[in-house]
Amino acid sequence: MDTTVDLDTFSSLVERPDESARRAAEERWQELDRPPGGLGKLEELGAWLSSVQGRSPVRPLSAPKVVLFAADHGVARVGVSRLPAEGGTAARVRAVLDGTAPVALLARRFGAEVRVVDVAVDAEPSDFPDEVTAHRVRRGSGRIDVEDALSPEETAKAFRAGMAVADEEADAGTDLVVLGDLGVGSTTVAAVLVGALCGTDAAAVTGRGSGIDDRVWMVKCATVRDSLRRARPVLGDQLALLGATGGADFAAITGFLLQAAVRKLPVVLDGVVSAACALVAQRIAFRAPEWWRAGQTSGEPAQAKAYDRLTLTPLQEQGITMGEGVGALMALPLLQAAADTLADEPPTAYVPAAPKEPARLPTAAELLGKL
Repeated sequence: MDTTVDLDTFSSLVERPDESARRAAEERWQELDRPPGGLGKLEELGAWLSSVQGRSPVRPLSAPKVVLFAADHGVARVGVSRLPAEGGTAARVRAVLDGTAPVALLARRFGAEVRVVDVAVDAEPSDFPDEVTAHRVRRGSGRIDVEDALSPEETAKAFRAGMAVADEEADAGTDLVVLGDLGVGSTTVAAVLVGALCGTDAAAVTGRGSGIDDRVWMVKCATVRDSLRRARPVLGDQLALLGATGGADFAAITGFLLQAAVRKLPVVLDGVVSAACALVAQRIAFRAPEWWRAGQTSGEPAQAKAYDRLTLTPLQEQGITMGEGVGALMALPLLQAAADTLADEPPTAYVPAAPKEPARLPTAAELLGKL
């Protein structure tokens, strides 16, 4: 299998959101009979939505989707989490699928569908529906403090799987993705990636994750330290970094974020995992972060460092630390309100100066044919 991926392709394919639509939305706010800035954050978010949709007035958000990438991590066996390394991720996936997990309950409340993508859960594929395991790469991953998480072939496969999911969502008409993850030990992996990319030591990026005590935090910090030593030699190669000290979910989320930006599909980031993947993706395509918004701050130090590098300001601070897309999902009503408020006003529509046939954006299969 060819393990090479020409990441430079993304830099040329990812465009900036429509600045003309953004300005039209901002001007529209100013023309309304209300105090300037009176709607605060809603005005800014409405302008961003106009820019990513490429139109003003903005369309209401009618098809939001929560997309959760699920995987197990070998590093969980070291004892870096309060959650069980054996079966913990599979149990969380089942809770989402049967509708009892908080993200499933809230998604129903906010009118969003939920999709789980199993890329490396340590369970039998037959344990989950076929649509959940369609993009599975392997069972679990290597213990990143002593070995690579993935082989080069598996890293490329996971990256391509994320791209394919982005294409599927764009083709299905999804107009906003709330991005999350399901995986025991994932905050440890995220801390390693952020620490490596930001050049910080282990203590500066190691957080409490699942609510660990001081003793477990010290174990986690030592694990991050050892993993950072393995990450630094491959910092110049993003795929090699994801394979050495990431995991199938991290590679898939990175591929998803980049292809979503190519397909002009806006994304709301959740916790430290999506923040770490966004930081890797920024290294590949510097314009890509303009298609994302940070849903919330979880209190993880690695997330704060990543958002600082990405110049993203979290929309909310709810103190939600469980992951699973819950924190980002809490920002969905805010974005829906921004869209509805601007869309419902009397139209003063932005019309492009020279109407033209919209360019057909490349799918993952077409893009990979060039690689």
